[in-house]
Amino acid sequence: MAARAVEMTRSGPGWVAAGIVAALILGPLFAVFMRAETGGAVLTSDWAAVRFTILQAILSAALSIALAIPVARALARRAFPGRGILITLLGAPFILPVIVAVLGLLAVFGRGGIVNTGLAWLGLPPVSIYGLQGVVLAHVFFNLPLATRIILQGWQGIPAERFRLAANLGLSGVQVARFLEFPMLRAVVPGALMVVFAICLSSFAVALTLGGGPRATTVELAIYQAFNFDFDLGRAARLALIQLVLAGAAAVVAFWAAVPAGFGAGLGRVVRRWEAETWGARALDAGWITLAAGFLIVPLAMIFLNGVNGLTQMPGAVWRAAGVSVVIALISTVLCIGLALSLAMARRGWAEVVALMGIAVSPLVIGTGLFVIVNPWIDPSRLALPVTALVNALMALPFAMRVLAPDLARTEADFGRLADALGLTGWARLRWLILPRLRPALGFSAGLAGALSMGDLGVVALFADPDFATLPLQMYRLMGAYQMEAAAGAGLILLALSLGIFWIFDRGGRGDVDA
Repeated sequence: MAARAVEMTRSGPGWVAAGIVAALILGPLFAVFMRAETGGAVLTSDWAAVRFTILQAILSAALSIALAIPVARALARRAFPGRGILITLLGAPFILPVIVAVLGLLAVFGRGGIVNTGLAWLGLPPVSIYGLQGVVLAHVFFNLPLATRIILQGWQGIPAERFRLAANLGLSGVQVARFLEFPMLRAVVPGALMVVFAICLSSFAVALTLGGGPRATTVELAIYQAFNFDFDLGRAARLALIQLVLAGAAAVVAFWAAVPAGFGAGLGRVVRRWEAETWGARALDAGWITLAAGFLIVPLAMIFLNGVNGLTQMPGAVWRAAGVSVVIALISTVLCIGLALSLAMARRGWAEVVALMGIAVSPLVIGTGLFVIVNPWIDPSRLALPVTALVNALMALPFAMRVLAPDLARTEADFGRLADALGLTGWARLRWLILPRLRPALGFSAGLAGALSMGDLGVVALFADPDFATLPLQMYRLMGAYQMEAAAGAGLILLALSLGIFWIFDRGGRGDVDA
């Protein structure tokens, strides 16, 4: 009976959080359906957007994973000065505001960028970053680091004793790949593919800035057009349902394809790769690491250089928008961490499913549904700030949940029985056991949620009036007015604020717990 009471205490906050998340996602979706006009079919242009969305998501995910595998393998096999810094930098593009990253990619691959300037010197025709190729390029830039980190964890999860045994048996590099690395990839790659595919599936800011016309419209962008230009709620709701089905199908395929590697536990020794100590293997790994570092660092460097030159060109509205973005990011972070921690404490499979709903449902539909719900009682424009913060929290929830859940499960496995014996439940358990042990994970997930909220260009692009704008939206307006230098300066401010928020939260989580 006591164990059952403890279990109910653990699950209680999870059930409450799950109910809140489900209501905030399914309630607005239902409101949009109810407000929509009955009848009607999906337009031909909508099916074209669906086809383009699937195509670019497949290409983006496949290229990201295909490039991440050799990069992660090289990082797993090599130790070199600056390796830790490089791995840390791999996380930067994922938290980089999309609109800022687009400026960096334009500086490298745009009409007047480094690549086209070099092609002109060689007498070759220029390349265009707009359209399918631009969308895929931007998605690979964002998701290659994420996929590399996921797959690198898989390589680091192979016990050192397996490689030692392979060396004793005289296995070649091809045989090591067959018996050790391929089974690991079979277990890790489907999940990584699903995550990247789902992220690319709900792409909005990339398609908005680099789509290049009707032929390069994603479902999310089509939903935005249905709201902003036609206010066709029925069409938007149908598109949102299609997007939800696509994300669900990707998750089912990933879970079906993933097969546990079954390596067993090791002793935690330092991994040494005897089969990779040839000159050819060293040169190959060095090449992959150099290419990946150049692909990621050059756009970041261009953002800094162009942004410094544009700081003096920025209008005063940029600083007001920066203040709004910081406030929204802080509110969103508090909401996201509260929901994620409550769901993680439930330690149930349904909790992760509820959290993943945030990435599968269009944030534009959620925002519109919330405005439809409150419209009879209050002017929706007055709620632009809290609604944006709320939707941003829901969008970051899946990532925060994935950070917190494993650490919480490990804490409960190590100290849960002792806490039960001491009668620690409710707030006492949270204060004395969970929060101290989860402090690093809480700091990292809070920094991630804050940075993602700072760079979001979603709901606010749909409902903000001329007097209200976040920093990403203000950057988009400057780009639309061809004030590229001012936009670059605003981009540097946004980059500094995003990385600053991430660093403050992450550093606070890694501080001395006992202090």
